[in-house]
Order: sequence, then structure tokens, then C-alpha cells
Amino acid sequence: MSQEAISFPTIGFLRLPQFIGRGKPIPICRTAWLEGVKSGIYPQPVRLGPRTVAWRVEDIRRLIDELSAQNAGQ
Repeated sequence: MSQEAISFPTIGFLRLPQFIGRGKPIPICRTAWLEGVKSGIYPQPVRLGPRTVAWRVEDIRRLIDELSAQNAGQ
């Protein structure tokens, strides 16, 4: 999926429902995503408050580009 097809802001933060799940740029479940974050496969979140985390748009765009390149190479 190209960055042009993604309606993310250029800079800022994203919450999980904005980019993971069925029909989203990264079609995996929340549990798989959080396990990937814990193991270092996916980017680390930024804590915005005591119970709020989000991911940098730049990190998510970079990850989507990497995943797209991997899929194109297969």
C-alpha cells in the first residue's frame, strides 16, 4: 500500500485502531501487534498520558513501506 493511499497526517501520532486490523494498512490483530512491539519487530509507542500510548506517524509510514517492499520482493 503506497503512502498516497494512506490518509495519515504527515506528522503526529496514531492510535492502534487507525492503522491495525481488518481493512487497515497493517492487517493484524492487536495481540500480534503488541507482541511484535515487545519483541522489537514493530516500533515502540510513545506514552502520551498515564493510560494513553500512540505511535509516531513517521514510524508507522516507514514500517508500511518496509512491509510493502518485502511483499513486492516475494
